[in-house]
Amino acid sequence: MRESVWRDNAVVITGGAKGIGRAMGCELVAQGARVALADIDEPALEEAVAVCTGRGGRVLGVPTDITSLEACRVLIETAVAEFGRIDTLINNAGITHYGRFDDLRDLAVIERVMQINLMGSIYCTFYALPHLKASRGRIVALSSIAGKTGLPTRTGYTASKHALVGFFDALRIELAGDGVSVTMVFPDYVATTIRETALDVEGRAMGRSTMQESKSMPVEECAHLTLAAAAARRRQLIMGLRGRLGQVLKVFAPGLIDRIALRSVTKGH
Repeated sequence: MRESVWRDNAVVITGGAKGIGRAMGCELVAQGARVALADIDEPALEEAVAVCTGRGGRVLGVPTDITSLEACRVLIETAVAEFGRIDTLINNAGITHYGRFDDLRDLAVIERVMQINLMGSIYCTFYALPHLKASRGRIVALSSIAGKTGLPTRTGYTASKHALVGFFDALRIELAGDGVSVTMVFPDYVATTIRETALDVEGRAMGRSTMQESKSMPVEECAHLTLAAAAARRRQLIMGLRGRLGQVLKVFAPGLIDRIALRSVTKGH
């Protein structure tokens, strides 16, 4: 059997305590990777470390608020001290919000979303990049279908995911001669807790999902597809038939895409 490309690979995953991040961590250690899981939720992080360690791998949990530049520096330095290097950085942490822009009470909601979804990824990449260049490693960033088209009632989320794509597309070009691959991932709806932690128009966590989660992709499937794309050093991965067809329709029938986006939010999927 062909040996996994992840064997002995030193991987840092942000947002690693739950959902897609935790699922990726478990799959990676099962394939022999050494994984540093970073998350602000310390109890959930401890549980994720225990679960992933149970797969027989070497797992490090690093409590991290990725909106802090200093915390991101500590994360990367801790991973390097533990593993000796970094081969892969997976920028997975994210948050969303619900509500029309004209219903917002405070722009701090948008700022919070941008700090986590965009700046957190930039901060971690900034500190990890010298190590990734030394190992000719991989950068993975999880965007969203909202990074390809507008999603009503998610203006800040959409903006953050579009900006994430722009940043990493430009970085990919800069790194073309350094052997570092950049893989952008565009999931459709995935059954994670992101909608339960979503912020409402007043900046409060909603604590519930407004979507039909039973129709969403399982986190394990999303994690597996993401890691396969990263292993192959693919430029991008657009998940789901709706996402792939949407890219064609956006060129030839942009108005239809707008209506589909509105319907997906209105109908809950």
